[in-house]
Amino acid sequence: MILEGAQAALALAPIAFAGGFIQGLTGFGSALVTIPLATFFVPLPFALAVFAIVDFANGLRLGLENPRNAVLGDIARMVPLMIAGIVTGTTLLVNLPRNASLVALGTFVLAYALYSLARRGAAATVSRHWAFLAGFCGGLSGTLFGAGGPPYAIYLSHRPLSKEQFRATMTLTTIFSIGLRLVAFAATGLLAQDGVWITAAAAIPAGLFAIYLASRIFRVISREMVMRAVGILLLASGASLIARGLA
Repeated sequence: MILEGAQAALALAPIAFAGGFIQGLTGFGSALVTIPLATFFVPLPFALAVFAIVDFANGLRLGLENPRNAVLGDIARMVPLMIAGIVTGTTLLVNLPRNASLVALGTFVLAYALYSLARRGAAATVSRHWAFLAGFCGGLSGTLFGAGGPPYAIYLSHRPLSKEQFRATMTLTTIFSIGLRLVAFAATGLLAQDGVWITAAAAIPAGLFAIYLASRIFRVISREMVMRAVGILLLASGASLIARGLA
């Protein structure tokens, strides 16, 4: 069922709320919900363009909430390699066996999620030098599969960060990632599709309201609960990638 105009805006607003709520709790992962659901109502290119705008607005709202919590050193290490990953991903986009690559990435993310959920106690701390690999893998997988968040989240979950630092760092990393994606969408004409900006403008308030509610919940839950939510989100992300690869 393909909707247009006001009908599309009405259908996508509740989806934007669901994505914003997830993003508000963990700092990433909204596309796991928004894109699959939105494609029931609008074409995939339209959904990608609309929710890139919505997610960027949500990211700015979260990023401005308390930017001092972000660990800028980790972001500075990830962003240059993120750009390198995006360039590499663009080059490989037409050459890789896409389905097999999706299944491989999904299997890795799923296996890590199962490990993190089964683990007892605090996660082992890794060197900050792993930020370079996380940035490259996030840029690469974001370009190839639209799933750049898991590599960043896996790395940051193994750094000695408070829940506030984790979410703020994840949010600012996501802002850079989505910002680069918007530039690519603008260059390829996806943002020029009829109704994209009007639909996004209608969906943004729902996403921002969800961010507000999620932020209130975030203040009263523990770091362990946030990390468990991240693990569950990675579990769903891995399963989604495998399903897309096998479809």
